Amino acid sequence: MKEFQPRTFKFKAWNKEARLLMKLSGIDCVKGELYKRDHILLQFTGLLDKHEEEIYEMDILLKQDKKFLVRWYEEQNGWCIINYPGQDSFQPLRQEMANEMKRLCNYFESEGNNQ
Repeated sequence: MKEFQPRTFKFKAWNKEARLLMKLSGIDCVKGELYKRDHILLQFTGLLDKHEEEIYEMDILLKQDKKFLVRWYEEQNGWCIINYPGQDSFQPLRQEMANEMKRLCNYFESEGNNQ
């Protein structure tokens, strides 16, 4: 067995007050749960798009003329994409699929978002 290599956990955060997506210098942890007051934490999926941009939770991806939203899917215990808008038809997000997609923006940055 190979020596254990722990994963790197990366996050971006949507600052609710400033309405900005930002990288964080620190995250608080209480009883094993990560949080940042007045922010929504968005986890890195570990995947890159066709331009080698990091893909995070709630990112909107483009493949040809179709848009997809990246979400964690509890029932499959993994990252998935869903049609956007519409948000139906969960399908697992794999690196082969991500290689054919382009990251547009994050859901919270998109027009019409009232978060």
